[in-house]
Amino acid sequence: MSIPALRSFPAVYGAKPSITRPIRRHSRLGGGLRASSVAVNGELGLSTGSAEKKDDAVKEVADDDEKHRRLEPLYDDGFGAVTVKDYFAAAKALSKDDGGPPRWFCPVESGQPAVEDAPLLLFLPGTDGVGTGLILHHKSLGKAFEVRCLHIPVNDRTPFEGLLQIVEQSIKYEHGLSPNRPIYLVGDSFGGCLALAVAACNPQIDLVLLLVNPATSFAKTPLQPILPLLEAMPSDLHVTVPYLLSFVMADPLKMAMVSIENNLTPAETLQKLSESLTSLLPLLSELADIIPRDALLWKLKLLKSGAAYANSRLHAVQAEVLLLASGKDNLLPSGEEANRLFKTLKNCRVRYFKDNGHTLLLEDGINLLSVIKGANMYRRGRQRDFVTDYLPPTLNEFKKTFDEDHKLFHLALSPVMMSTLTNGKIVRGLAGIPDQGPVLFVGYHALMGIELSPLYEEFLREKNTVVRGLGHPVLFGANFETSRQELSRLDTVSMYGGLPVTPINMYRLFERNQYVLLYPGGVREALHRKGEEYKLFWPDQPEFVRMAARFGVTVVPFGFVGEDDVLELVLDYNDQKNIPYLREWIESMNKDSQRVRDSVKGEEGNQDMYIPAIVPKVPGRFYYLFGKPIKMKGMNNVLKDRKSANEVYLHIKSEVENAMSYLKRKREEDPYRSISQRAVYQATWGVSAQVPTFEP
Repeated sequence: MSIPALRSFPAVYGAKPSITRPIRRHSRLGGGLRASSVAVNGELGLSTGSAEKKDDAVKEVADDDEKHRRLEPLYDDGFGAVTVKDYFAAAKALSKDDGGPPRWFCPVESGQPAVEDAPLLLFLPGTDGVGTGLILHHKSLGKAFEVRCLHIPVNDRTPFEGLLQIVEQSIKYEHGLSPNRPIYLVGDSFGGCLALAVAACNPQIDLVLLLVNPATSFAKTPLQPILPLLEAMPSDLHVTVPYLLSFVMADPLKMAMVSIENNLTPAETLQKLSESLTSLLPLLSELADIIPRDALLWKLKLLKSGAAYANSRLHAVQAEVLLLASGKDNLLPSGEEANRLFKTLKNCRVRYFKDNGHTLLLEDGINLLSVIKGANMYRRGRQRDFVTDYLPPTLNEFKKTFDEDHKLFHLALSPVMMSTLTNGKIVRGLAGIPDQGPVLFVGYHALMGIELSPLYEEFLREKNTVVRGLGHPVLFGANFETSRQELSRLDTVSMYGGLPVTPINMYRLFERNQYVLLYPGGVREALHRKGEEYKLFWPDQPEFVRMAARFGVTVVPFGFVGEDDVLELVLDYNDQKNIPYLREWIESMNKDSQRVRDSVKGEEGNQDMYIPAIVPKVPGRFYYLFGKPIKMKGMNNVLKDRKSANEVYLHIKSEVENAMSYLKRKREEDPYRSISQRAVYQATWGVSAQVPTFEP
């Protein structure tokens, strides 16, 4: 079993580090020293007149290098390569007392960030203090952050205020070097108290807090009554182990599942789980060595003082907060605490994991970077930039979404995607889609946006491309979130490229040659009434046509049909407005919502947000047709003449309507439109086989 390599930094920033490594400009070097002094021809380049030319040359190379520092879709984030057994190995090695003070270390496996100007992420450990509680996430987080972890030696007796001072010195030093870049603090259990205290004492610094079951509710823990018993127990009685499990183990089954693949048969999964548990359980006897009785007593007292300190200063916390709370936390009432902090903190959002235990970061299925991305909490400047701060989905995220979470949905619907070649021929697949951007897809928005998931999957599978979908701003905010907010479809939309629809966002996406998805019908189309399926609600504003012409964008109109084969709308907007309770709820929900179509009159204008009441049908099939690409390059008349722009706009709209008419007609010829016929085919040829459809 390998122990992850660590780079050690002094507790106080600005001191000379014992180890350095070559890193790029704008990255941090050693214990806070920057790469402003860079290696030139094997020597340390200093800011002197004789070195100016060398410095300029290095700067030019570094700038060119950073232009190419980005993450590609379906990159390998390394998540899942490390298991809980690695945590125990690293924790045991680091728990050996060396007499040193608390200090920072950098996990070498985190590597060099793959994005330019990556923010700093500091991990503040839980009660064990070892600092390896983030070990399952080192590689994945290292792609987007500069990761450092705080190690508190097992026999260290630094009080809470002393630990607070250490973290404060670190963030102040880093803030001085990069005042416009946020600093992320991941606080696990006790570390959550420390993160809140740091934020309360430093409101002038741009901090983002990621709190994992914070121990601010320690006064309500079941451990409180046994503290006097632990003090009276002889040190040779290892009575601490059952309680230590609450800190470290949480749910052994979920921890054992970390190393098990998800595509195994039930029998194979059971066998692997048995083997994993067999190898994991003997490690429990080592927990008492990681945190001996005396150390545990000290850390419990430290928890008490830290919780009191943080709770007395919650009103002063200005930082952006994402709280991860577990529903089956046997150590702390984390669910109740999420309610309290959600109401108390000024800028707090919650992601609730109802089936997980206290040590959330060591359990199966929890990818911290995915949670951050889904909540739109990743940024590299003072404000999140939905264009440049976007991180594409990883291969692991893709597999979890489409090979696990959405697998049955896609299997039941067996989507058919067709595209049109430049000669007008319709073919199955995406061969007719241009390989280079910028490309703008314009089409029909089905009820509740049910067409999006298969579209995302197909473009990633066949084109290895993220389609950046422009949506209503309310989908990317926190106005309707609660303290029991679980990971939702909206998190998935954000992870796969969704962003608020604004002219500037569209402009910047075109500027970067992106694939962009636009629904001119917007919310009115996606939340349509009964009998309005496949009806377009496009406003009389051809502005996207002008912008497409300006950037020489290729516009691809597309149609979609199939919602009427899957869902039946029972209570629409008109029905709900006639029910007093629902009417009041709709009015309350939309009271402060952003209105994006105030200038549009008629039925194409603003649509109140509401949740349609729907019932599923025996599933039919989804059909997509991407029309012949329309090249806007060279259409200068569209930029100057509104009439010409409107003609192109109406042409695109008619192409979308024609595509839907074609699909509605041709699906009648599909021998596999029925799920029963598809089931027979897949039973014969396998579930992975592509089910045939009508001839184009």
